[in-house]
Amino acid sequence: MMRDEEVDPAPGPAEPSGDAAVARTAADPLAGVAYGSSGGEQARAASTGAASGAADSRDLVGADGRASGGEQARAENSGAASGAAGELVSASVGGAARGGGQVRTESVRSGDGVLEAQRRRPNRPTIALLAGTLVLLLAVLVSSLGGAAGLPVAGTAKALLDKLPFVDLRSGLGPVQQSVLDEIRLPRVVLATLVGALLAQAGAAYQGVFRNPLSDSGTIGASAGAGMAATLVIVYGGGPEHTVAGIGAVPLAAFVGALGGVLASYVLGTFVGRGGTASLILAGVAVSSFVGAVQAFVMQRSTADVRQVYSWLFGSFAAADWSLVRLALPYAVISVLIVTVHARHLDVLALGDDEAATLGLHPVRTRVIVLAAASLATATAVAVSGIIGFVGLVVPHVVRRVAGPGHRLLLPMSLLVGGAFLVLADLLARTVLAPAELPIGVVTSFVGAPFFLVILRATRERDR
Repeated sequence: MMRDEEVDPAPGPAEPSGDAAVARTAADPLAGVAYGSSGGEQARAASTGAASGAADSRDLVGADGRASGGEQARAENSGAASGAAGELVSASVGGAARGGGQVRTESVRSGDGVLEAQRRRPNRPTIALLAGTLVLLLAVLVSSLGGAAGLPVAGTAKALLDKLPFVDLRSGLGPVQQSVLDEIRLPRVVLATLVGALLAQAGAAYQGVFRNPLSDSGTIGASAGAGMAATLVIVYGGGPEHTVAGIGAVPLAAFVGALGGVLASYVLGTFVGRGGTASLILAGVAVSSFVGAVQAFVMQRSTADVRQVYSWLFGSFAAADWSLVRLALPYAVISVLIVTVHARHLDVLALGDDEAATLGLHPVRTRVIVLAAASLATATAVAVSGIIGFVGLVVPHVVRRVAGPGHRLLLPMSLLVGGAFLVLADLLARTVLAPAELPIGVVTSFVGAPFFLVILRATRERDR
């Protein structure tokens, strides 16, 4: 009588053993099912888990129940066991499931549950933007309450909410209180929000373009050019009361001067220097120094206008009204949209020009577009408020520590936090020495100068 020959199953792909099998199953729960056996094929312990005995034997066990080294090992699609004592260790995927099909079903269900939980969980950018919006709204409310004329908190909050579309609330404010809020407080708060947002986002854009944490509007000649143009109009152009086509001559001159300062810095850095980031920054410093010297000379020639010039050079919202808001709003929208659209490009530029070009980005063209948009934002802010320093330097660094270096979140967060920062700074400027008023640039300098030193120290420690 012929003895049936044992036919070994066809060899399959090599299977990881021991701890490697466990790691593989943890990384991909369905991997073990793919290696499961049916009929006469081998059953592998990596299907859902593996256990090793005292002898650390990791032999693959066939479906007929054979064990190596005289030890009994039993393997199933839902678990595997090997060891000297014949101990059975079973592991299931998706929670105590036996059988390849059931394991796969439970794994899919488990994966779907994880994905569903991730979809329901708010992501970090959403939380950050909501927090920034809440901070800005609270700053607007607090600033609207501050001033010589006291306003009730509840009535002011209802009056502000009543300005929103599809909201109809009765504030309960009297005619005088409503007039103070609508014609004095709100224009000032809105203009401060707009200017702070523009300066902060422009600072973040400059730092992204130059890859330099100390870059802001003062680095590339924008503030110096605006200051010189405004000084020339105040001294020789008829003063702040003079208008051109219904627009104040000083804001218009500051706008043109800021763009001129940036253009001069770019031309010098490109054609006189080597055109790199360092050349642009050095050219901006040279232009600012030269323009500052011209401005000082003009002021010495006309001492009668020094007070007006200084009050404008340190920034103020004392003359804020809705006409200035309407003047700045179109340019603000254009510049914010252009810079925001190029957020991904700024992230690529952080890798360096060669890497950016390899990834299909045109570094020079991107840098020119972002610089033009950021300079437009700076010129708009300076034109309606004067020169306000350190906003574009302080705010992006604070936001970067909270939201990270990615510009897709950094730019909108800088808008929100910059607006809130300048609104609160303006509140301090008009209440600290009431009824007198401090230039808002003095308040921002008190905050920004120490922060500047902190950035310098952090930069030095990072470069060691």
